[in-house]
Amino acid sequence: MITVNDLSIRFGKRILFEEVNLKFTTNNCYGIIGANGAGKSTFLKVLTGEMESTNGHVSIEKGKRMAVLSQDHFAFDNVPVLNAVLQGHKEMYAIMLEKDELYMKPDFNEEDGIKAADLEEKFAEMNGWMAESEAGELLGGLGIVQEKHQMLMKDLSNNEKVRVLIAQALFGNPDILVMDEPTNDLDIETVSWLENFIVNFPNLVIVVSHDRHFLDSVCTQVVDIDFNKINQFGGNYTFWYESSQLALRQQQNQNKKSEERKKELQEFIARFSANVKKSKQATSRKKMLENLNLDEIKPSSRKYPAIIFVQEREAGDQILNVSNLSLAPYFNNVSFNVNKGDKVFLYSKHSIITSKFYQVLNGEIEPDSGSVEWGITINNAYLPNHNDEYFTSSLSLVDWLRQYSDEKDETFIRGFLGKMLFSGDEALKQCNVLSGGEKVRCMISRLMLANPNMLLLDEPLNHLDLESITAFNNSLKDYKGTVLFTSHDHHFIQSIADRVLEIGPHGVIDKPTDYDSYREDSELKDRREALYEGLTLETI
Repeated sequence: MITVNDLSIRFGKRILFEEVNLKFTTNNCYGIIGANGAGKSTFLKVLTGEMESTNGHVSIEKGKRMAVLSQDHFAFDNVPVLNAVLQGHKEMYAIMLEKDELYMKPDFNEEDGIKAADLEEKFAEMNGWMAESEAGELLGGLGIVQEKHQMLMKDLSNNEKVRVLIAQALFGNPDILVMDEPTNDLDIETVSWLENFIVNFPNLVIVVSHDRHFLDSVCTQVVDIDFNKINQFGGNYTFWYESSQLALRQQQNQNKKSEERKKELQEFIARFSANVKKSKQATSRKKMLENLNLDEIKPSSRKYPAIIFVQEREAGDQILNVSNLSLAPYFNNVSFNVNKGDKVFLYSKHSIITSKFYQVLNGEIEPDSGSVEWGITINNAYLPNHNDEYFTSSLSLVDWLRQYSDEKDETFIRGFLGKMLFSGDEALKQCNVLSGGEKVRCMISRLMLANPNMLLLDEPLNHLDLESITAFNNSLKDYKGTVLFTSHDHHFIQSIADRVLEIGPHGVIDKPTDYDSYREDSELKDRREALYEGLTLETI
């Protein structure tokens, strides 16, 4: 258990939060949410002792071991992969080293033997004899093959390092597990594995994430940083979001009587409580609903960008025809037609494959063979995975966005930026000092100005906060045009896609279905594996 008493964090005159009183208990997973800059990561640092609070204190139950997901991808560069995982249990690893050092002494004596026996006992109590096996199993679940377990960390890709560091945090069954954005750089299959691991994890988990499906899958409680306060709510992210939106609508409709509002909230809770798939969440939610005070459901102060795509003209029947398209070593002999109104999830095991495919579609790279034919009525707009090249100048945001607008009037441009939460002086920021999330919001503004009837979106949610992700998601569900998109956000994919295209070095699988049905289709398993036969990260 972790107890937080009268906690406050201030930076000069700026108050992140104050008078925070919370309890984090075992067998629960707490999702920390809040707008960008609200102090989510800072709060985690205070909980883990990495940072001191301005006032108040954090108490951790005596004897409980805490594991924290490392954010330093280079800290273990000269350590073998398996050893890096073992170091997740510092006490056990220290005993292991001390024990080995004793046994290697050339003058090993009786006193050393007594000490070694004592260490062996402690080691056994920590389940040390199964440590390497457990570490290897964790690595395998996270996609690190056995051949790489003895490699040095510095020889792994950044993506693989992230997985090893997650294994390190999970290793040894810690009493408290703290993770800041654990799903970053993970593919959907690995995220699914991590979800299942945490759902079955018996101890206390505290996590910050922008992945709504992940939060919904693992969280039994939501901790919301808002109005310079931190409040705890039962349930997962979707429950928090939908209930706060309902409270906001009720606040705006003052004509409703209090009895009517209470009944509406009760009906909402009843509907929500009936849709729980995982037992851990179901048990927790039942308890939460039994004890819920309806007055605790309040509107949020979050600001959501106004993302609205309007088609300049409706597309004709011919949208996109791809014929025998190849680019070695990424994909080969890919053929498909896109139909009007399709929302196609473009997937590959490695994101570089889909990025190269988008570049070919967009005319940035010549394919080795094959053709791309766009319909004559198609006005497509492309959001690349990497956008730094668009933001090298010192132009203000107003002048930057004006480049992509037929309407040059500053009032019009500022209005557009305001929709994306760049209001007042924010619109005069130089574009080369923007954060990753701000750049993506600018790129989305650029897309909207194009009034496209087809969107090409390569990982559009990268760097966005939950509010922007939610707004983008809702916009694409309402969009009447055609969409070809790639994402690692499970909720985003499942709620938008009506067709799945999976490409690789050995062809393409084209299936008109939603993503979950595609993943669960056992008949496709062998075909999916065959797409990547012989492919490794080293070969691409």
